Amino acid sequence: MTYLDTVNWMFSQLPMYQRQGRKAYKKDLTNTILLAHHLKKPELKFKSVHVAGTNGKGSTSHMLASIFQEAGYKVGLYTSPHLKDFRERIKINGKEISKQAVIGFIKRNKAFFEANNLSFFEMTVGMAFEYFARQKVDIAIVEVGLGGRLDSTNIITPEVSVITNIGLDHTQFLGSTIQAIAEEKAGIIKQHIPVVVGETQKETTPIFNRIASEKQSNIYYADDIISEVFQSDLKGSYQVKNIKTVLQAVKTLQSLGWKVSKEHIFKGLLQVVTNTGLKGRWQLLQENPKVICDTAHNSDGLKDVMNQLQKEKFKKLHIVFGVVNDKNLDDIIKLLPVTASYYFCKPDIPRGKPVDELARYFKIKGYEGQSYDSVNEAYKQALKHADSEDLIFVGGSTFVIAEII
Repeated sequence: MTYLDTVNWMFSQLPMYQRQGRKAYKKDLTNTILLAHHLKKPELKFKSVHVAGTNGKGSTSHMLASIFQEAGYKVGLYTSPHLKDFRERIKINGKEISKQAVIGFIKRNKAFFEANNLSFFEMTVGMAFEYFARQKVDIAIVEVGLGGRLDSTNIITPEVSVITNIGLDHTQFLGSTIQAIAEEKAGIIKQHIPVVVGETQKETTPIFNRIASEKQSNIYYADDIISEVFQSDLKGSYQVKNIKTVLQAVKTLQSLGWKVSKEHIFKGLLQVVTNTGLKGRWQLLQENPKVICDTAHNSDGLKDVMNQLQKEKFKKLHIVFGVVNDKNLDDIIKLLPVTASYYFCKPDIPRGKPVDELARYFKIKGYEGQSYDSVNEAYKQALKHADSEDLIFVGGSTFVIAEII
């Protein structure tokens, strides 16, 4: 198979949460453990950092990878979802896994995947872990896909576990309360492995403290400990919380013997995009009119982004907006400015919320806007109607951003 054939098979043959949602979610690690044994347990052959959380885990993972690259380490980075190309999920020192490596992994293990009905995410995690082991990375930064306790990445025993924050997202899988979701995220805390929590929250602190105590793991709350914050090329005031999380994680890793200097941290935070290729976090796409996109897609994330948007200067605000169909619009809409002009669209995946439903909901709530057949058409119309002093914001879903970057 060619690379395109291989990726298309992966997307269509097996359940994929990115495209299909609920039916791709599995409630145990049986298949992941089975695959790990089949691959001769690659997860035991490299050091790692495990990163979970409702928001900020992608930025945090990329910042950590950048810092360790500056320190001279060979750094694996596993994240999800991808924006344009599947290979974005698996990188070493910012370089994506090769097409031949993807083809080879699927070819070698295709019969096993089919015989055991592995999901898209399960086999992708297996691919990443085998690749990191074969390439002999010094350390891999591994981002949780969904939740924590039952996520396929949760077979690693990391140097440190990181939980950025807890918010209401993916409630159909993780629970309908902050406390229930915290229990799931805390599932990445391992026996005797230190854990860094990014944000102190009164609903979650007792849960994290209890589980850390049960696991005899030292726990650190970054927002209570870190006072000095370095600058980053990842813009947006909300990144301050992620930077504090990263600084505490690095401090914890330094205490374990990892050689990372203040200069490495300083340079790493300023070179995240260059070193890792991260996109879609308060990303400036053009000027006159200014266009900004951000992948924030739940109420907590959008709240931070909208606060940042209020700090921008513009004559009129245009918002290109689309969501997936499992988002709670009641929580989201109250964060969005009613005075903006909206360009409603549906991301081109099965999970995308039909644009007519989205527009109807917004109009009932008093928001003005037009519906468009595609993300690109909505974006094109926003550019057409915006003056040079206006601002266009594109968001609501990772998949909306993927279509315009």
